[in-house]
Amino acid sequence: MSRVVTGEPVRRRRHGKQLESELLAAGWDELVEVGYARLTMESIAVRARTSEAVLYRRWANKDQLVFAAIEHHRAAHPVALPDTGSLRGDLIAQLTAMSEALAGFFAIAAAGAFSGLLADTGLTPAQVRDKAMGERPLTRALYQRAHDRGEIDLARIPAVVLAMPFDLVRHDLLMDLEPPNAARIQAIVDDLFLPLVRSKHRGPDVTAPPGPAAV
Repeated sequence: MSRVVTGEPVRRRRHGKQLESELLAAGWDELVEVGYARLTMESIAVRARTSEAVLYRRWANKDQLVFAAIEHHRAAHPVALPDTGSLRGDLIAQLTAMSEALAGFFAIAAAGAFSGLLADTGLTPAQVRDKAMGERPLTRALYQRAHDRGEIDLARIPAVVLAMPFDLVRHDLLMDLEPPNAARIQAIVDDLFLPLVRSKHRGPDVTAPPGPAAV
C-alpha cells in the first residue's frame, strides 16, 4: 500500500515534562509580553498551541500557573556557586551574582505581577516575594563549605542570621528593581552579617576584609 504524502508538516505530540516545560515557557513569555493583568489561561493556551483544558489539568488558575512559570524560568537560569576560598568572598560574589540575575527577571515580570498576585491570591507581600523569588539551595551549600573550612559553626548560628544577607538583597531588589551596588552588598556582609557570625563563632575568627598592615 502506498503512503499518502501531503505538504502539511506533521505536528509532533508533546507529553510529560516536555509539554509542561513548553507550557510554562509560554506562560513566562506571555507574562513578560502582556503583563499579569492582561494574561489569561486562554492567552497562554494560544501561545502554547494547546487548549485551556490542558492547562487546567495542571494548574487550577492563572495564579498557580504564573508562580510555576516564574519558578521554571528561575530554575532554567541558575546562579553558579562561587569559590573564592573564604566566607566573606563567597558571600559577596554570591549576593552580587544573585542580585544581577534576579534584577532583570524581577523588573521584567515578577514586579508587574506582584500587585495582581497580592489581590488575587490573598497571600501576604512576604509570601508573594518568597514564592516569586524563591529559596536558593546554593545558600546552604555556601555555608556548609564555610563550616567545613572551620570559618563558622553552623550549630551555633540561628537560621535567621544565615538568611539575613539574602533577605536584605531581595528586599532591595523588590524596592528598587535594580541590583544593590557593590558598597551596599559589602556593607551587608561586613557591617551586619560577619559581626553577628563572629559573635556566635568558637575558634579561629572568620575571614575579615583586609586591613592595614601591622606596624
